[in-house]
Amino acid sequence: MKTASGPVERMDGSPSVGTRARALVVRHIHSAFAVHSCPPFPCPVSGTSSTHYPSEIASSFPLSLLVPSEAGTMASTGCPPAAPFFGFMGAASALVFSNLGAAYGTAKSGVGVSHMGVLRPELVMRCVLPVAMAGVLGIYGLIVAIIVSGQVLEHNYSYYLGFAHLAAGLTNGLSSLAAGICVGIVGDAGVRATGQNPKLYVIMVLILIFAEALALYGLIVALVVAGKTTTIRC
Repeated sequence: MKTASGPVERMDGSPSVGTRARALVVRHIHSAFAVHSCPPFPCPVSGTSSTHYPSEIASSFPLSLLVPSEAGTMASTGCPPAAPFFGFMGAASALVFSNLGAAYGTAKSGVGVSHMGVLRPELVMRCVLPVAMAGVLGIYGLIVAIIVSGQVLEHNYSYYLGFAHLAAGLTNGLSSLAAGICVGIVGDAGVRATGQNPKLYVIMVLILIFAEALALYGLIVALVVAGKTTTIRC
């Protein structure tokens, strides 16, 4: 039963849920006021005990804060609504940084290949290898982005999974970016040197393989981290 002044006892004489909840809150407030002389609430007037406060605190205390809502339950179990943001940022990081590395490697190597087309046209097809290896870096990022984005859920998605997917995306993306820079620099200088001395072609290929391995390491770790599971249930 409820009156204009607030909740009262029920028909069977027992206090209502709102009354018991407010009484519990007031008891905790009194305990806090007894320890701290001047908490966020106005200090009591002189002449009164430090543990007695106006009754308006109990009547004006929002009852909605006492009832656990859906958002509060998700936050308490580690599944806040903001957790998917980190998962999608991981997917975006994997694709964006990988494409940055692939774009730089392709452009830098393409300059050297164009230079080769003027000096030694018969070696142009052999020297396209750095461009192809740089383009593979974008595929690595695409794979991780698809896997991570497919695991991001609107509900039942914890911070643990969000951070894991963010780490996976950054691992793959930044590794591919570093590999792309290396492939671009080596490819540009390598094809120019191959035009003057064809025996250097094998050396250039070996250096490109080791540069590409950096992105492969990042891809392997990203797949392992993205496959993490959790027992948290929201």
